[in-house]
Order: sequence, then structure tokens, then C-alpha cells
Amino acid sequence: MNRTEFIIATAIILFVAFCLGWFASWLVNRFTRMTKAEIGELDKMAQSLHEAEETRDQAITYLQQREAEITNQLTQTEAELRAAMDGLRVARQEAEELRTYIESQSA
Repeated sequence: MNRTEFIIATAIILFVAFCLGWFASWLVNRFTRMTKAEIGELDKMAQSLHEAEETRDQAITYLQQREAEITNQLTQTEAELRAAMDGLRVARQEAEELRTYIESQSA
């Protein structure tokens, strides 16, 4: 085999390899190609996911607002309770002082 025959044989082998690679790529592309129905289904799923994320974000915002409102109400209720307890403590002290005063006057 001389030099020219070797170059021609190598060129033919490379061309056959290229053709086999192209054919394999075409087969893979043909079998893995997405149909319009699959693309439509993916679009519907993407839209549903987007709506679900928006709903989740709205729910999180609502819960944060409610938590802030309830925390505020709890703080106000605790302040009112402290004020009522302080008033009750003062009333008990005054009642005890009056009781002591009445007993000292009676005796």
C-alpha cells in the first residue's frame, strides 16, 4: 500500500465514521424529540407552578400580617393585664389599710 492508497483509505474510513455519527445523532434526535402535546403539557405545568408559587407567596404574606396583628394584640392584652394587676394590688393594699384603720378605731 503506497502513500496515496493510504490517504484514500483513511479518507474513506473518516467519511464512513462521520456518516455513522451523523446517522446516530439523527436517530437520537428523532426518538428524543418532544411533541407539541408534550410541550403544551409542560407549558400547563409551568403555569400551574407559577400560580402555586403566587398563592404560596400570598399565603406567607397573609400569615405574616396575621402574626403581626396577633402579636400586637397579645402585647396590648399583657399591658392591660399588668395594669389590672397593679390596680388590684393597690386596691388590696388600700382595703388592708382601711381594715387596719377600722380595727384600730373599733378597739
